[in-house]
Amino acid sequence: MQATPVPEIRGAYLFEPTPHADDRGFFCRTFDRDVVASVGIDPDSFIQDSVSRSGLGVLRGLHLRAGAGEAKLVRCSYGMVFDVIVDLRPASPTYRNQANFRLTGQTQVTLYVPAGCAHGFQALTDPADVSYRIDRAHDPAEDVAIAFDDPELAIPWPLPAGLMSERDRRAPSLAEALERT
Repeated sequence: MQATPVPEIRGAYLFEPTPHADDRGFFCRTFDRDVVASVGIDPDSFIQDSVSRSGLGVLRGLHLRAGAGEAKLVRCSYGMVFDVIVDLRPASPTYRNQANFRLTGQTQVTLYVPAGCAHGFQALTDPADVSYRIDRAHDPAEDVAIAFDDPELAIPWPLPAGLMSERDRRAPSLAEALERT
């Protein structure tokens, strides 16, 4: 497994495994404590694993945690997603930068999203499963949503927005959301 920094977002990394494929399929390590630690991330800080399943075009996000934020490892375990992170840490040299990726079940690449960055994705297959490893217990009072179609962000979503939660559909603009954090 190799860790590659994401140039647009300070502190974000892609963890690229080395799949071993044969006629049966493949096997790969999706988390390696030593590799995570080698880039300064505490591997023992992650306390919760979650998974979401989405249909083609489903859009989830943009989501952010207020307060101390939330760091997470995100991986498409099945299918393909268009994944986006936006740096919303005011003291960061990459403040307001964004980066996007196509994460797939074929590659099993994991994205590390630092605390203070907004995150969202759109399913490009039916279904698409996304696995998360999160470093804080969920507190709904700290949930912040940002409009997926905010013109200031101009995220190049590859498909028209499909199903969304009511919260995401009614999410405020980036400027309004930042006032709440």
